[in-house]
Amino acid sequence: MRKTLYLKFILAYFIFGFFGFIVVATFVPNMTFEHLKREKAEDLYSEATLIAGTYASGLYTNETSLDTVKSHLDALGVYLSANIWIINPSGRIVLDSSSPLDVERVSIIEDFDPTDTAGSYYTVSTFYDYYEEEMLSVYAPITAEYKVRGYVVINYSMGELQRSCNSLLTISYITLCILFLLSLIILIFFTEMVYVPLKKITYATEQYATGNMHYEFQVESEDEMGYLAACLSYLAGEIARSEDDQKKFVANVSHDFRSPLTSIKGYLEAMLDGTIPPEMYEKYLGIVLNETERLTKLTNSLLTLNNLNTKGMLLERTDFDINRTIRNVAAAFEGTCKAKKIAIELIFTGDILYVNADMEKIQQVLYNLLDNAIKFSHHDSVIKIETSEKKNKVFVSVKDTGVGIPKDDLKMIFDRFYKSDASRGKDKKGTGLGLSITKEIIQSHEEHINVISTPGVGSEFIFSLALSDQNDEEE
Repeated sequence: MRKTLYLKFILAYFIFGFFGFIVVATFVPNMTFEHLKREKAEDLYSEATLIAGTYASGLYTNETSLDTVKSHLDALGVYLSANIWIINPSGRIVLDSSSPLDVERVSIIEDFDPTDTAGSYYTVSTFYDYYEEEMLSVYAPITAEYKVRGYVVINYSMGELQRSCNSLLTISYITLCILFLLSLIILIFFTEMVYVPLKKITYATEQYATGNMHYEFQVESEDEMGYLAACLSYLAGEIARSEDDQKKFVANVSHDFRSPLTSIKGYLEAMLDGTIPPEMYEKYLGIVLNETERLTKLTNSLLTLNNLNTKGMLLERTDFDINRTIRNVAAAFEGTCKAKKIAIELIFTGDILYVNADMEKIQQVLYNLLDNAIKFSHHDSVIKIETSEKKNKVFVSVKDTGVGIPKDDLKMIFDRFYKSDASRGKDKKGTGLGLSITKEIIQSHEEHINVISTPGVGSEFIFSLALSDQNDEEE
């Protein structure tokens, strides 16, 4: 797989800079120049109009002397960096701010025609070939006694205007370069906050794809990228744990199948080769039968657990009396209890207590819990089964006074095939699946099951069920 994402961003960055420069170099100069030209023309026209209405008009009405007007024009010419003329309609230059006052020297603009501006207040030209370079010229008529006596013409060098424009363009280019350099911060930010974490996630994904589910990585980020990395890491951990559980599952199944099969094979071979005499056949056939029953029980438990997982635990909920169900399950263990001299004490809330659940599966839960309680109880002991009602829930407790469960084993007793050391020593026929099946059933009802145990004192399993509305009707 080609890793081109980062290269694409780098390429996009330089393309952005290149086209940004092209746009600035192509459009900005003309726009800037036109803007400066119009702005300068407006300023010069305002000055020309002001001069025409004050100094220049006073010159034609003999209110102001020629020298006075000349001194004012010279000052304004320096201030505006422009040539200021007072020119007659015939084209004769009366005053020129760039030349000394000389009444004997006459300068005439050939073919002068103020109407050439075509309705505009400025022109760009050499002003009837008077200048060698193009000038920005503005006209303002001088009126006296309702007649146009002359014109105020201000000429500004286009070269000077171009230099001002170039200065602004230089600033624009410098600003563009600064922005281009500052945009590196975005690229660096993208590299650190997006690309580097993404690269870690991509590499981790490749590791997981090759089966290395134990590969660990970390992305120090509180945003979506960090959340994605955390989810991926958690997913890999769950898959790794699932694979480990699968290996343990296979190992446990193999072990629990191999032990009885080895016993069956050994005893049958001993019978065939004469090691076990015929008069002992009945004894050892009984052992073989017990081992066969053990295999059958293990197989049925595996099928039950598999069906619970694959079918998504389809429940047939009904309203039934949990007290009656407990009595029926307890009655099924009457023979076993008599053999071990164990008494079952039933403590119920009311004679009838309806719950809403799958009765057949709850029967299996009660059977598994009571079977374990009897299995690990001492002779001449008591097992208590109690029901209680609280906050629209019914709690069922199965409590024994047996060997108890070590503290380190409590968190694993609901795992498949798990057996504590006490369990393995007490009962070789246990499959280690009963409590796992019990938990699956209770969780499918969206309820909870907990265990309290003290080694040498006993264990108590408590699970909850939904209280049925039928109890209100019975009342």
